[in-house]
Amino acid sequence: MAETKIKSKKKSTKKIDVFKEHGVSPKLALDMIRNMLLYRRFEEKVEEAYAIGKIGGFCHLHIGQEGACVGSIKPLRDDDYVMSAYREHTQAIAKGVEPNAVMAELYGRADGASGGKGGSMHIFNAATRFMGGHGIVGGQVPLATGIAWKIKYRKEDSVVIVYMGDAAVNQGAFHEALNMAAVWELPAIYVVENNGYGMGTAFSRVSKTDMASKAVPHGIPSSSVDGQDVLATYAHFRDLAEEVRGGGGPRFVDLKTYRFRGHSMSDPVSGTYRPTAEVEKKKEENDPITILRDHLFVAGHMDQEGLEAMDAEARQISQGAADFAEASPLPDPSQLYANVWAEINANGRLFFDGRGEE
Repeated sequence: MAETKIKSKKKSTKKIDVFKEHGVSPKLALDMIRNMLLYRRFEEKVEEAYAIGKIGGFCHLHIGQEGACVGSIKPLRDDDYVMSAYREHTQAIAKGVEPNAVMAELYGRADGASGGKGGSMHIFNAATRFMGGHGIVGGQVPLATGIAWKIKYRKEDSVVIVYMGDAAVNQGAFHEALNMAAVWELPAIYVVENNGYGMGTAFSRVSKTDMASKAVPHGIPSSSVDGQDVLATYAHFRDLAEEVRGGGGPRFVDLKTYRFRGHSMSDPVSGTYRPTAEVEKKKEENDPITILRDHLFVAGHMDQEGLEAMDAEARQISQGAADFAEASPLPDPSQLYANVWAEINANGRLFFDGRGEE
């Protein structure tokens, strides 16, 4: 694979130590590339399982956006919250959900993170404070704002990061939520994974203003960072999380990234909306794994043998997760209405599945 094979060792054009520049130790950097390799191989295994019918429904891969994931979640503490949209498989793993549980959920099995009833778009794990997995565009933004309000009301020391795609910033719920967060000075970080497209539509076609300006009307400080550079992303979110945790109020981040696959598994790799040459150029020049790999090689913190050992481990974990999911049972029919928080109206309701019949 391209991420683990190099034609020749590149010479660094920088005169400074990129690890020292971003306050990242060699040990942490090695952990980052180990994580990114796992996320890449995990999603490739998901892609394979979907292609042969093991996974059904909607499925959105995070391949190409691993640096954005690792760099933004790794600075968080265990008691911080993460909420996301539907491209969230690897974000769940980054927040501590076991790969086996994530894969089993994709397979719709009982041992999945959501009991096999959520699938690809609805991965939850309260123990690790990973709060989904949401399928409605922008719908998670006000929910995360509610979590931020809870943190402040209870005088807790946590923060919440909520991820969204490009298209979410044109939703009314986005602006209502940011307005409330600003007024109440909530500990929330609103992050747009800006891969340039809302499904198959380039962001430039649906907005006259750039992404970083979207929070300006609400008085929320905005920033941009290159999500393909995991070192820069980590340093950015490390500092940002501490600012927000310290009472600085909400923040908005334009996290620039790029997906190497289509919008979903039903979308060709490049689609009809992206030139194939554009995708190939991004894969060649802006792969977050190869960018960090080259830094590690040049600094002497890693060699080819070490990289391939990490890659083999990532493949083993991913295959193990697929095997676990395959062996996991289907949810029992008795669990169909479990955790559905609703009461039947006093005047009764009509069900078409036989419930309520004498």
